[in-house]
Amino acid sequence: MTSADPAADRARSRPAQFRPPRVAEFVAGSLRERIINGDLASGDSLPKQEDLMAEFRISRPTLREALRHLENEGLLTVRRGSIGGSVIEVPTAATSAYTFGLVLQSRKATISDLAAAIERIEPLAAALCAARPDRLETVLPALRKNVKSAGAAIDDGEEFTMVSRRFHELLVGECGNETVIVMVGALESLWSEQERQWAARVTSEGRYPQTEHRRQVLAAHTSLVDAIAAGDEDAARKIDAGHLTHSQRYALENSESQVIRATTLRDGLRDLGK
Repeated sequence: MTSADPAADRARSRPAQFRPPRVAEFVAGSLRERIINGDLASGDSLPKQEDLMAEFRISRPTLREALRHLENEGLLTVRRGSIGGSVIEVPTAATSAYTFGLVLQSRKATISDLAAAIERIEPLAAALCAARPDRLETVLPALRKNVKSAGAAIDDGEEFTMVSRRFHELLVGECGNETVIVMVGALESLWSEQERQWAARVTSEGRYPQTEHRRQVLAAHTSLVDAIAAGDEDAARKIDAGHLTHSQRYALENSESQVIRATTLRDGLRDLGK
């Protein structure tokens, strides 16, 4: 059946036209693959512009456009000036937290919403750690070292907060499931920065919780390490969930309904990614 508009019928019958990728997009895609696949490691310098121009047979403006694509994606940092060059930045859970946080902020997600998500999901990472057959070599050394460091920092509230938060980041980072590591790791980075700001604020106001609270945190972390060492997934899950319920309430005080402000956390999140 044809319509009353022959021109419209002809337009619909034409095959779809696909726009070929621009040269700069092709170059950006090639370099992106090298970065993601590990051919270019985090912290490495990108090959000199002259070498890349010769390799891809492109002009300097085209190369600069390709590098802007990668810079906007956070895959490299371009240093301009007399010591110019580009440094590779392989994405991590911590560095992706900023973008993830922007999405949460745009959806008006609150601090309590973030805390509730971590309380439900992080215990899964604890159970995964306990389930690892190689946990004695891969998981426990880092966790035990962290517990020792936290004990040494017990008289310094702000330092204790950051070392203790690192325990949870390690718990997720060593769970062995890459999807959980990236997804929950982004949440952990957001929450760690939230707690860092909370610790700085209450310390300056002379309201940081007493040493007994810190000893309770250490005890919970020690119990969790013991459960993981024993390979007890259920105990690890329960201990972590109970600990989070108890410890999160401090940083949530007077901020439960506050919307996550990733835009104000950007510098702290960048530091966490280093």
